[in-house]
Amino acid sequence: MSIKKLKGITWNHSRGLVPMVATAQRFSELYPDVEISWEKRSLQAFADASIEDLAKRFDLLVIDHPWTGFGAQTEVILPLSDFMPASYIADQQANSVGKSYESYVFKNKLWALPIDAATPVASARLDILERNGLTVPQTFDDLLALTKKGLVAFAGIPIDLLMSFYMFCCSLDEAPFQSEERVISVETGVKALKMFRELASHIAPENFERNPIKVYEAMVNTNDIAYCPFAYGYSNYAREGYAKNVLHFYDLVSVNGKAMCSTLGGTGLAVSAYCKHQAEAVAYAQFTGSATVQEHLFTDNGGQPGHLKAWTSEKINAYTHQYFKNTLPALERAFLRPRYSGHMDFQDHAGDVVRNYLMNGGSEESVLNQLDELYHHSLNLQTA
Repeated sequence: MSIKKLKGITWNHSRGLVPMVATAQRFSELYPDVEISWEKRSLQAFADASIEDLAKRFDLLVIDHPWTGFGAQTEVILPLSDFMPASYIADQQANSVGKSYESYVFKNKLWALPIDAATPVASARLDILERNGLTVPQTFDDLLALTKKGLVAFAGIPIDLLMSFYMFCCSLDEAPFQSEERVISVETGVKALKMFRELASHIAPENFERNPIKVYEAMVNTNDIAYCPFAYGYSNYAREGYAKNVLHFYDLVSVNGKAMCSTLGGTGLAVSAYCKHQAEAVAYAQFTGSATVQEHLFTDNGGQPGHLKAWTSEKINAYTHQYFKNTLPALERAFLRPRYSGHMDFQDHAGDVVRNYLMNGGSEESVLNQLDELYHHSLNLQTA
């Protein structure tokens, strides 16, 4: 029997690697003529590395959805909606967690399966809050008060700060990128930056070096941080035995009477257009994204599913302290950032502008002007 070998690339965390290995192993047991191996890359490389280069080296790619437009324009990944049954694609769309399905649609085709859904949500060490006679914040004013006690952290590397800036804008009732003239209006942009800096001024400097994983690791391994108001959620930390301490996850605090609106994340499973065994790769992707596998094999092995039936599963919520039910409202209203081909260039540089302002202050108007310049440059790239 001839063995068809497939190689996949994912990201370096229990949530990113283990469920892919588990699904690959089971798929190979069901189809012994297919062998699938997975490699991992850092979270930063996951966000930054060009999928064009990866598609030439790997058959299966776990990708960040802002790469969708680039993947569609260059056709380095397959339009999966052309290769999978219409009934399967319809199920994926009907069971999307928020805009997860839409995030991988470009030119009316689906370019990756939404196998993992995420957005920034709130998390807490309830034991620390209780020892201090405190409760989980409900409003932005509550959050500011807790922050001043030195018990709050959030992810402060450039990419996460940029996503959080979008969140502040959306929470002030204006989504970014509504025109090709500017990222956000001056009025809303200035208000958003000032709110963000007021909060950031009470955050320890080391948080500007932390991604969400590092924030959560600090929360579970020390007793210094009681609450994180927004960071891309990781259900792993809500599971008994995963870490020294358990985190409980919640929806975001409210601003002006409405819960904040964060920026959609998650990952998709794509198939390389260079793959020599496309039928087998597509079959594995279809297996991994199916409702049953998402709810059981995928999530039981540390995954954070992208199928709505898994998010509403009583079984999964029972062993994650209701992570999925508690955070689903945040997923359902999350902002979908642009995915045009040149947008990754904007994303690669704009976070540095926001981070510099939050750490050092300065003119809000200057920050917005710099963001607009980067935006215009990225728009030109898609037509170059």
